[in-house]
Amino acid sequence: MPAMDEQPLEANDKWLDAYNDRVASLYTFTQCMTLSDIQADGDYKLIIADLGTGSYDMKLKVYKNTNLMSEHTIIDLPTGVVTFYMDTLEPRTPAIAVASGPYIYVYKNLRPYFKFTLPPLDIHPVEQDLWDQAKMDQVNPLVMRETLENLRMEGSVLTVRSLRMLQLDASDLDPFVQVHKASALKRQTVITCLGTLKKSLADDDAISCLVLGTENKAIYILDPEAFTVLATMELPSVPVFLSVNGLFDVEYRIVTSCRNGCVYTLKRGASEGVVKHCIELKSQPVGMERINKNIYVGTMDQMLHCFTAKGKKLWTVKMPSTIMTLEAIDFKPKGFKAVAVALANRQVQLYKEKYLVDVIHTEDVVTGLRFGRFAREEGTMVMTTKSGSLFVKILKRSAKFEERDLAAGPPSAQNVKLNVPKKTKLFVDQTLRERENAVSMHRTFQRDLYLLRLNVAREYAKALDNSMNPISSDPTEPLKLSAQIQGIGPTFKLTVNLQNTSLTQASSNLFITFEFDDRLYSFRKKFIQVPMLVPGLNYIFDTFIDCQNDKGVSDNVKVFVLKQGKSVPLITGVISMPVAETVIMS
Repeated sequence: MPAMDEQPLEANDKWLDAYNDRVASLYTFTQCMTLSDIQADGDYKLIIADLGTGSYDMKLKVYKNTNLMSEHTIIDLPTGVVTFYMDTLEPRTPAIAVASGPYIYVYKNLRPYFKFTLPPLDIHPVEQDLWDQAKMDQVNPLVMRETLENLRMEGSVLTVRSLRMLQLDASDLDPFVQVHKASALKRQTVITCLGTLKKSLADDDAISCLVLGTENKAIYILDPEAFTVLATMELPSVPVFLSVNGLFDVEYRIVTSCRNGCVYTLKRGASEGVVKHCIELKSQPVGMERINKNIYVGTMDQMLHCFTAKGKKLWTVKMPSTIMTLEAIDFKPKGFKAVAVALANRQVQLYKEKYLVDVIHTEDVVTGLRFGRFAREEGTMVMTTKSGSLFVKILKRSAKFEERDLAAGPPSAQNVKLNVPKKTKLFVDQTLRERENAVSMHRTFQRDLYLLRLNVAREYAKALDNSMNPISSDPTEPLKLSAQIQGIGPTFKLTVNLQNTSLTQASSNLFITFEFDDRLYSFRKKFIQVPMLVPGLNYIFDTFIDCQNDKGVSDNVKVFVLKQGKSVPLITGVISMPVAETVIMS
């Protein structure tokens, strides 16, 4: 039995821990998870395409509540899972589409229904001719490999069979050609991302088209009934994330982020695919969501960006850790919309616009994230982690999200319009005078600035010469001095803090002495022997000062740190003595 969570990792007043399964062994991502009512009974199921070990044991898993309801084996690695309505039959049950390699596997009523294969790509004529000659034993395998290698060096895209042949040793070429020469030569691409697009109606249960992004830098739109290609769009790079809205028969927009670090917007046009806008990112995208008319993109440099539909950047927020995935939050009962950002520091942060409104702490790094209706409960967040755990959290009905709950934005006074006074006659006269005498005023300012810099440099040099500095400038004796006065008089306590800031070298043969006006003050200890100073420790020395004057006069006291055999102090501290209180005799 899966383990139920008895004690949450950290209390959260907005979420309930509904279900925790730490031994679910799910290896999946956000694109391979979805929530849908696949049996038309009002009970929403969790559908997960499990990547298994990465090379075998790939499966399509369907969870009803917390139980594994169905399981189907997948031949190749899945890259996306969606549900869509492909007909108008009653009851209205959606189909499940799983993208795996060059295929789309469609399941209806949890049974295999149809397999769609991507159309084959064009093969280079020279490559096709070589394999045709090999079929008739008219070409030497060594010459064949040399020609294929030249094609690859020229930048031509070869089939998988030819690329495999280029990796073989000379002794293995002839057996390889004999085995494969009779098979038809094909060049197929693979699916990288998957989405859905309503065909003619915007209803929740309306018929939808499948939208595929492929490795050959193209996007295909498939008819849901005949599974034919309705439209093909070319892109400058390979698409990795899709966001689709609109109707295929009316008007639609497809926002896609690609491997070249750009986000493109495509719309229906005469050529069936016109790149409308382009957003250039500074790093590779790791997640993309569209909320209302804004596009949220998380990148590998720990940045969350927000753009308008036309590509204008609205804001950027620096994340405290690496972004793992994004998920749009749309809680319709309260009209709450936000974006959830899963981070590598085991947090899921919720942002409403650019404001952080909630933080969910998890036991492990979240790699898969879905928000929606699960079972019969609205506002459910399903999370899968790096270790294969499955967590389900439910949003409380009493939860309230405030824009400035956890992250303070600009102060409210910043948005208040300043009451700028009207221009007076004096202001106008001063402005005219500055315009007429701009050169002379600038020269005067520059002269005074140079004099100020000169005086500062002189005083700084004088302080260095006399060691009038609380921090030692001698690299062989790196010391730091601070002093403070306590008391109201006529007796004061002087506390001196001395620290050796070196990493390895100790300081010795030091002592502390003072310079003062003996008509005003009397020191009980005028000379303090300093022990060896160990690096990194703070040493405290104190003495008492008696004020000899009752007329309310005060003066400065200097603290010197000296080294035996040197006449110039290592450090000097200047203390401004307070005025001593008068002693009241009864």
